[in-house]
Amino acid sequence: MTRATAAARGKSQLLGISKAAEECGVSERALRYYQQIGLLTPTGSTPGGLRRYSEADLARVRRIRELQSLLGLDLDEIRVVLASDDRLAAIRAEYHAASEGSARRAQLLRQALKVREELAATVDAKIAGLQAFRADLTASMDRVRSLLPRR
Repeated sequence: MTRATAAARGKSQLLGISKAAEECGVSERALRYYQQIGLLTPTGSTPGGLRRYSEADLARVRRIRELQSLLGLDLDEIRVVLASDDRLAAIRAEYHAASEGSARRAQLLRQALKVREELAATVDAKIAGLQAFRADLTASMDRVRSLLPRR
């Protein structure tokens, strides 16, 4: 869906689970599982208990999928990233509500920096693991190449 379509839909229109799953390219089961493990909370539900998803919910699912495919993070690592995202959003809101030049704003900036540093450490650990895997793969390929007959 384009941003224009999402904007036109607005915040008031919530999607059922099948449409939300379709738009995000995941299964309904995945959406239920993300909710079960605390990665996603649907914005609403019907009186009968059917889940309803907002554009923000869909964006969160897309973020989960991006973190899985782009960085290869597992769901526990994704939980850390999403908690960091949520904390940064709360800090941002409080920062904008605080008086300009206040000590509170400086404190919030320090908190935001700490959250980002912790997040960078998570990414660095994943990168280090990938680099070690790549080094092992290269060594293995070199061993196989050394066994090939020379032309």
